[in-house]
Amino acid sequence: MSTKTTEPAEVRNTKQRRAVTGALQRLEDFISTQDLHRLLKDQGESVSLATTYRILQSMAELGQVDVLRSADGEAIYRRCEAQHHHHHLVCRSCGAAVEIEAPDVETWAEATARRYGYADVDHT
Repeated sequence: MSTKTTEPAEVRNTKQRRAVTGALQRLEDFISTQDLHRLLKDQGESVSLATTYRILQSMAELGQVDVLRSADGEAIYRRCEAQHHHHHLVCRSCGAAVEIEAPDVETWAEATARRYGYADVDHT
């Protein structure tokens, strides 16, 4: 799920942030923080693993990346192209993912929430 927001003034467009953003723009698939850090290092970029984690977390909070969990529970990231609420179909074998709109899922989630007494819910 993702909703893009405008970048607040306090988010600095550092060399490291540009490197992470650029790498994500060149990738089609989801990638873990450690794999992205390794890729950046292989490209000669000087970005620490901790900084890579912080940048991805910030981008997730701003809706600039989608975040999923891999089969082993690791967070994986991909640049977010959709500017509205959406879902992902992910192949458990190869990890390929596609963004989809799923109004039936939204209807089901709202009905299920009401049935269990929830009024203001979110889902991922």
